[in-house]
Amino acid sequence: MSIALVHGGFVDGSGWESVYKLLRADGQAVTIVQNQTTSLVDDVAVTTRAIDQQNEPVVRVGHSYGGAVITEAGNHPDVAALVYIAAFAPDAGESVNTLIADPPPGAPVPPILPPQNGFLFLDKEKFPASFAADVDPDLAAFMADAQVPWGIEALGGTITKPAWSTKPSWYLVAADDRMIPPDAQRAMAGRSGATVTETPGSHAVYVSRPDAVADVIMAAASAT
Repeated sequence: MSIALVHGGFVDGSGWESVYKLLRADGQAVTIVQNQTTSLVDDVAVTTRAIDQQNEPVVRVGHSYGGAVITEAGNHPDVAALVYIAAFAPDAGESVNTLIADPPPGAPVPPILPPQNGFLFLDKEKFPASFAADVDPDLAAFMADAQVPWGIEALGGTITKPAWSTKPSWYLVAADDRMIPPDAQRAMAGRSGATVTETPGSHAVYVSRPDAVADVIMAAASAT
């Protein structure tokens, strides 16, 4: 069994470092997938290549937009389970755009700036409070300055068949998330039939609470 970690929008795979170290210390084989977040089709292709290289059953882990990626790429026959970390878990025909189109009343509004040449960024000044409120302030500032452009086409990519409909899934809800409302996370987790865990944490829970994230991943790996 191996584990593949898929990052979300505005960031890259380096944020998984602490989770990676915990999983490796537990004896797990771990791969970090570096998506360009330009389109769902391209990111699924990159993720699928990573699966092909494992030659063994894989637990796919996705944070945020990475959840959409693993929902599509998880249909690969070598994927044994899915783990969503404060992530989008779209159904067939849905995209990130459709999931964020009707936020719950009173939900925080992510500080997404107007598109620039087909890509999105978060307001750097508002990034820490919205994305990484419980992360060390210096690290949160670095994450804001190191943002990866998120392609509009990636947000519009639709799911053909949700892998969670045929494969076991786990979901970690970040109870203090100001990017994906916790109630929306709970709803997506519920309809997918996931085993659900909640923890205090911002959207960057994989950075601020790597222990909680690694526990859910290891539970999925042990169960499958």
